[in-house]
Amino acid sequence: MAFEEITRRGLVLLGCGKMGGAMLAGWLERGLSPEAVHVVDPKPSDWLQSTGVHLNGVLPEDPAVALIAVKPQMMGEALPALRAMSGGRTLFVSIAAGTTIARFEAEFGAQSPIVRAMPNTPAAVGRGITAIVGNGASSAAHLDAAETLLSAVGQVVRLEDESQMDAVTGVSGSGPAYVFHMIETLAQAGAAQGLPPELALQLARATVAGAGALAEASEEDPGQLRVNVTSPNGTTQAALEVLMDAETGFPALLDRAVAAAVKRSKELADG
Repeated sequence: MAFEEITRRGLVLLGCGKMGGAMLAGWLERGLSPEAVHVVDPKPSDWLQSTGVHLNGVLPEDPAVALIAVKPQMMGEALPALRAMSGGRTLFVSIAAGTTIARFEAEFGAQSPIVRAMPNTPAAVGRGITAIVGNGASSAAHLDAAETLLSAVGQVVRLEDESQMDAVTGVSGSGPAYVFHMIETLAQAGAAQGLPPELALQLARATVAGAGALAEASEEDPGQLRVNVTSPNGTTQAALEVLMDAETGFPALLDRAVAAAVKRSKELADG
């Protein structure tokens, strides 16, 4: 399914907050006509109103795609607007955290192609990563279409099974918050060693962002990149002996953190 079919049949975007807005901006930048997009949002931003998309109007009966970007607690109120599209021709794509494919199949029928996606907040700057998985009615073409739409805000990976989504939530879905906290605490540690707080924060931000960019661009794995900057008996080694401690360092800490996020994700999915 290419943009041509979406342009012809239309795309419905249910919810246009930060994530929905980032995707819409990406689609429009890639050449999707605003005339093809129908947005349902109770509190449209000034930017959304300026885009030229159809806003809170009559929805097409047979759109190519309906993308669900509302918060999980808004689902019961919002989904009925899409029920008329459940004949099997419209592809439903959900980026609602913790809402299972079964929940959508109960609403739209198992004959409807449904793709569940888990993006993360760096999508706001086009640097997100989104995991997707489809139901039994989703063809390869449906998954390709979902990937094309979601790639507007970053990388897309495909899961083998929906059960993997909880682990994705623990790693990349919640992961940006772990990194933000690392920036916070790295800056605090620099201030504790005598740096002005603003300078310490600037150094921490740039260091984490730069290291992440290097890790993504390099052909070497992160372990080798770590070795490359660790001189024997030097300053980095002294710090890593603390951070890599099997009981108190990053390995044990992040294992517990990700496990806690995965556990909570499963609890939320179970209601």
